[in-house]
Amino acid sequence: MNFISKFSIIISFFSLWLCSFVSPVNQLFIGFVFILSFGILHGSNDIFVLKKILIKNENFSFFKILVLYVLFILCCILLFYYFPSLILFLFILFSGYHFGEQQLIFLNNKTESSSSLFLQSYQTLYGLLILFLLFEFHNKEVISVISDISKISLHPELITYSLYTIVFLFSIFSIVILKKNLKYKDFLIKELFYLLVFSIIFKVASLIWGFTIYFVIWHSLPSIMNQVSFLYGDFSFNNFLKYFKTALPYWLISLFGLGLFYFFSNELKLFNSLFFSFLAAITFPHVLVIYNMIRKFKYTK
Repeated sequence: MNFISKFSIIISFFSLWLCSFVSPVNQLFIGFVFILSFGILHGSNDIFVLKKILIKNENFSFFKILVLYVLFILCCILLFYYFPSLILFLFILFSGYHFGEQQLIFLNNKTESSSSLFLQSYQTLYGLLILFLLFEFHNKEVISVISDISKISLHPELITYSLYTIVFLFSIFSIVILKKNLKYKDFLIKELFYLLVFSIIFKVASLIWGFTIYFVIWHSLPSIMNQVSFLYGDFSFNNFLKYFKTALPYWLISLFGLGLFYFFSNELKLFNSLFFSFLAAITFPHVLVIYNMIRKFKYTK
């Protein structure tokens, strides 16, 4: 277990302890603050990451990349408006893959499996397992949010059985990996320990507080470190400042757009729908950018 993982565990349980002194309303407020700060920030440099990925392709100027990226986001928002159930399903699936890819990023160092459908499926199952652990411990709230967004009323057992299915498939995939190479035994034990940590956090914390702990500490911050390394060669404080300066305008624009959503929404339910459509809209292109970035660079964990 490296320093980053140990640090993440310590900060996670400190945040968990801290929530006992913070009211549910303040937890909601603080959670959104962190999601909108570090969470949105970690996707604000997608244009520059994509520019470096396409650096040898003269057909893509910075302006063209920016226009295509914005059009992609606008299309996602429109699709979410007209097909909320479908896009919500894809949003959960893409988020599951994205979380699993980040969590198991070092597996992509294995060149023989870097483009493997098996590896991508395994990463997706891991990410979905994290999400559905959160959903299971807060199924009533999750069902309420889904109902507000898509007008679909889900039965709590659907979340429970989905979690059981994901656990079963993840176990099968893990056994296959162990049969291929026993050197992954230590890795699997470590990841199972992390899942135990996530389960404790999701069980004890509220929905938004638990998600914030995972999304900021375990996903966004490591992702920022990886992006800084990709853009500038390695991670350092000075390189992080460069990353922050280039991301700042796009981060502020994102917050401004979300602020407009809030201003023009007449009620909380409408804002919830707009907020999740906004998250979905920026998630889809971000997942594709990071997917390609990881295949251009090697990381260790």
